[in-house]
Amino acid sequence: MTSTFDRKDGKLVLAHLLFAYGALLLGGICGLLQSLVKGGTITLPAGIGYYQLLTAHGVLMALVFTTFFIIGFLYSGLSKTLGGSLTGLSRKLGWAGFALMASGTVLGVVMVLLNKATVLYTFYAPLKASPYFYIALVLLVVGSWLGGYGAFAQYRAWKKTNRGKLSPLLAFMAVVTMLMWQIATLGVAATVLIQFIPWSFGWVDTINVLLSRTLFWYFGHPLVYFWLMPAYMSWYVIVPKIIGGKIYSDALARLAFILLLLFSIPVGFHHQLMEPGIAPFWKFLQVVLTFMVVVPSLITAFSLFATFELNGRARGSTGLFGWLKKLPWKDVRFFAPFMGMLVFIPAGAGGLINASNQMDAVVHNTMWVTGHFHLTVATSVALTFFGIGYWLIPVVTGRRLTARLNKIGILQVSLWCVGMLFMSGSMHGSGLLGDPRRTDYTTYNDSPQAVLWMPYHVAMAIGGIILFVSVIVLMFAVVGLLRAPRGEEEYPIGEVIDTAEKTPAMFERWGLWVGVSAALIVVAYTIPLIDIIGNGIGSPGYKLW
Repeated sequence: MTSTFDRKDGKLVLAHLLFAYGALLLGGICGLLQSLVKGGTITLPAGIGYYQLLTAHGVLMALVFTTFFIIGFLYSGLSKTLGGSLTGLSRKLGWAGFALMASGTVLGVVMVLLNKATVLYTFYAPLKASPYFYIALVLLVVGSWLGGYGAFAQYRAWKKTNRGKLSPLLAFMAVVTMLMWQIATLGVAATVLIQFIPWSFGWVDTINVLLSRTLFWYFGHPLVYFWLMPAYMSWYVIVPKIIGGKIYSDALARLAFILLLLFSIPVGFHHQLMEPGIAPFWKFLQVVLTFMVVVPSLITAFSLFATFELNGRARGSTGLFGWLKKLPWKDVRFFAPFMGMLVFIPAGAGGLINASNQMDAVVHNTMWVTGHFHLTVATSVALTFFGIGYWLIPVVTGRRLTARLNKIGILQVSLWCVGMLFMSGSMHGSGLLGDPRRTDYTTYNDSPQAVLWMPYHVAMAIGGIILFVSVIVLMFAVVGLLRAPRGEEEYPIGEVIDTAEKTPAMFERWGLWVGVSAALIVVAYTIPLIDIIGNGIGSPGYKLW
């Protein structure tokens, strides 16, 4: 079965996707050079700084690539499931958001390339960048807000003409994702507008460092789920259709997303377990809430593997793992996200370690954390996004995913998995040996301890090379998809299995869930923020590059 896609909506979606791929290419170049420097293989030319590359790599990959791709994907799902096309208001908001985000990206990258913003993607104070770097962040965030408003406008318009009906699962997930993003980005918007911009312009002399970091991590951990929730959307809704199966439970999928909305925001202190100035009780409370986020992940794992097994059984599989043989391993649309699912198992286990106070004390400032980050966003999320791109680009351009392009996709995904095995695996290993993160190449005066890290750094460089080759193959595949033969590809949206329980209507009582989310945030943050504001120490700015 094939289906057409609205051409005007397709242009909006494609603009977001192509901008995301451009950011991925530039970020990949920075990552390659960074890994080669870290491995002691090369010395950067023309006065380019290692931390300059690290900043560009983090911003382009973690903020720009993901945000553009996610909004493009969400708009495609909203267009397809809520009426067949976007409303005029939603499309205008989408283009306005794209323009703001694109201008913010260009301004921010220029500041980094001019070496005026070498503060890493976390932009921790008291390191001070050019004020225009912070203005660039504002443009990126406000642009994403407009994208969210466009999603809400589309949902509201559909609800007006479909009163009493439950919204399609993909659209529901898109709304929850953007709702969580709107709430979470309030923290980073507050610290950038109220603290960083006045401080960087010299209007105030000092900045409350602990407050700035706390507001960043109020946003920083939900950012992880902003990456993961669209991946979950693909796993829950898209993958079942691709394998020829059905969604195990609409209700469980919606419950998982509601839980992510509630528990992904008031947990930022588990990133600050090693920081002084925050009372242990509040750290403990947010660690408990962090472990609540495990629940929707376990629901997701159960639902997905139930879908796979039921599909396999329906196709005649026998034995405990016979269903594995029935999966379409040679279809990149399935292979890429499934590999992302598998990698998320060790990635999630690493997250439990990071969120545990005693164990985090061992690994907190080591390469272990960098390796964990690369398993989550750079593997589980990135692989799923790659798989989405291989079918979404043909859908919105009226092209076909040919057998040749599918094989190229399998190669590209395989290279990415191998490269990340070298890179992330080495990061975890060297981190357990005490190798610090955020550091340029150094032997620490030939310290015996540092010598033990060097083989791991070489392995990271090998992984970086393989990953960059994968990026080049991906760019080749994207060009191929844009020039593929004309045709129509189906937008793969799964149907719910007939025996599934009925979905409760209360899942779409948005006032209830926003209220509970706000209550949890108030409990988790009010008293600590009052204390931090009242007792925080101000610091002047420093430029160490």
